[in-house]
Amino acid sequence: MRPFAALLLVGALAASAETGAQKDFTPIQKKWWAFQPVRPTPGATIDSLLHAKMAPKGVTPNPRADKPTLLRRASLVLTGLPPSPEELQSFLADSSPQAFEKVIDRLLASPAYGERWARHWLDLARYADSEGFKADETRPHVWRYRDYVIQSLNADKPYDRFVKEQIAGDELYPHDLSAKVAVGFNRHFPDESNAANIRQRRQELLFDITDVTGSVFLGLTYGCAKCHDHKFDPILQKDYYRLQAFFQNTRIEDEAVLLSGPDYENWKTRRAHWEAQTASLRTEMQALLEKPRKAKFDDRLSRFPEEIQETILMDPAKRTPFQWHMFTKAKAQVTFTEAELAAALKGDAKARYAELTRQLAAFDSIKPPDLPVAQTLTDMHTEPPPTFLLKAGSYEAPGAEVAPGFLSILDPSDLNLARGRRSALANWIASPANPLTARVIVNRLWHHHFGRGISATPSDFGLMGERPTNLPLLDHLASSLVANGWSLKKLHKQIMLSHAWQQSSANHPASAAADPDNKLWWKYPRHRLEGEAVRDSMLAVSGQLNAKMFGPPVFPPLPAGVVTRGGWKKDEDAAAASRRSVYVFVRRNTRYPLFDAFDMPDTHESCARRNLTINPAQSLELMNSRLVADWSRRFADRVRNDAGQSLDGMLDRAWKLAVQRPPTAAERADARAFLERSSSTPESWADLCQTLLSTNEFLYIN
Repeated sequence: MRPFAALLLVGALAASAETGAQKDFTPIQKKWWAFQPVRPTPGATIDSLLHAKMAPKGVTPNPRADKPTLLRRASLVLTGLPPSPEELQSFLADSSPQAFEKVIDRLLASPAYGERWARHWLDLARYADSEGFKADETRPHVWRYRDYVIQSLNADKPYDRFVKEQIAGDELYPHDLSAKVAVGFNRHFPDESNAANIRQRRQELLFDITDVTGSVFLGLTYGCAKCHDHKFDPILQKDYYRLQAFFQNTRIEDEAVLLSGPDYENWKTRRAHWEAQTASLRTEMQALLEKPRKAKFDDRLSRFPEEIQETILMDPAKRTPFQWHMFTKAKAQVTFTEAELAAALKGDAKARYAELTRQLAAFDSIKPPDLPVAQTLTDMHTEPPPTFLLKAGSYEAPGAEVAPGFLSILDPSDLNLARGRRSALANWIASPANPLTARVIVNRLWHHHFGRGISATPSDFGLMGERPTNLPLLDHLASSLVANGWSLKKLHKQIMLSHAWQQSSANHPASAAADPDNKLWWKYPRHRLEGEAVRDSMLAVSGQLNAKMFGPPVFPPLPAGVVTRGGWKKDEDAAAASRRSVYVFVRRNTRYPLFDAFDMPDTHESCARRNLTINPAQSLELMNSRLVADWSRRFADRVRNDAGQSLDGMLDRAWKLAVQRPPTAAERADARAFLERSSSTPESWADLCQTLLSTNEFLYIN
């Protein structure tokens, strides 16, 4: 891999993809902050760098927040769950200087940390459990990627390794099964899997992979360069297709086996024994299915353009690398399950097949279970097909052929690679000398800690994005991340031990006048919880949260009248439906209503920052949802059971469970008056608890 020395010099001139002439980037493009090397600031701290920006404007940082506020803030930010009364009492009783540091360490060690921060990453990865488009079919094994992210974050996997695994884990770490799952990052594209125009479908998926890889890891939105040189950023149209060339040989792999070594050999032995014992039965069953298979095959084949039909039917040995990709994309549409074929049988054939199925079931005791598999990407075994610059982005208008390569402003040379292409890209992106990668991820962490990044456009560090409010701070954090072995947990701790993170959210008139948008970070900005964290917090406060981790997604009840294309399998086990929101099934075309009300993003695209709207649907959801009402009743039962018969004791318990403080005198008086008017019935207590769960104090990180 080439060193990054003098990258801006070699990038100053780059060949124009269309004319072959040298294109000179503008002075602004050459000097743009995101493409400059990261500049460490030895001896600096987060607070010293912030204060250096505040002092000239006469802005003073807020004092430290009180301990209950800090504990609630830390717990919600790191785990997405409110602290328990016992955790609050322990923190209040600890007067040591290390009390808050111990809280941070405990929360980072909690399994809930990975579940909370995986949600942020899954937004970027456009993760969903279904395909999207009209059919929106379920992806039955894609949840393994979600579990991989949770496990990686909890293990504090170095971020550079995390990046490499998701781009080229199968190539770089071929004996690591989790790395095979990780490559599923780029399997999360929405996919019209029954599209007849295979060439268009494949090109659209390549566009998606190229765009998302750039925005997530490099913080660049270079999608418009698929049609022409970028109008603002130093990204050539040729650069776009050079980057796409790294993925040109990828294909979908939805049956990636997750067994190896003796376990896999044992499985194959058991499978071979079962196949030998059932060979005659299965042969006769397949013979019965041959007629419907041929009929369905011919019908499906006729839907494709003539060139695709020829590719499907031709001698495999004569297929070109590109034709192999066309065949692989089309194959799933002309391949049918036995259940689909059996449904077409009639008369004697249907009866005989049913009888054979019953006989086959008698051998289930020796049949090994289905293999654990992942839905991911891999490379074709053939040579990569050529990559062409597409005129106006049209697959029907190929231009000059291009080789794999990086951004010309950083490294304009081509790479002569047939195999290991994604490995080269992964190593380039994850290099400590890459000026983008570390800056992008530390800005994302800052964004989720404070509700806004140091650059407020986390996936757009280009000229149309927002400049960092404090570039020295961004570089300080980026260099610290690399120096600390790319540890995200150490970065969390570094941020949270700063005064900036621990300061109060209170308004200060003089500071607000000088910096009304708080771009200097003189106060901790309040920001609302996401819908998933709202649901999880309600489940936790009501005592209903099921802490079981990992596995296939769950299906909480939907409100009456909600219709989902692709279906919604209601969980019979109520406890399963009360697992954390990160495990809730994500159907692209039907977002879970509570999450949707609180601005869950469209999972057809990568989302770097969620909208934070305030709208009537949120209040109506909190007021009228049967689930919220049920959690409120459970919350009320918990309060009344835990606190005995003292009314004030029960009120204290309710407030401390919900917002980690006792009620004020006015709140206590109002609550007492309300309960006395209603004779303190279970229903009135449920109403009171539902009101607490609907307050801004519960819904916001203060």
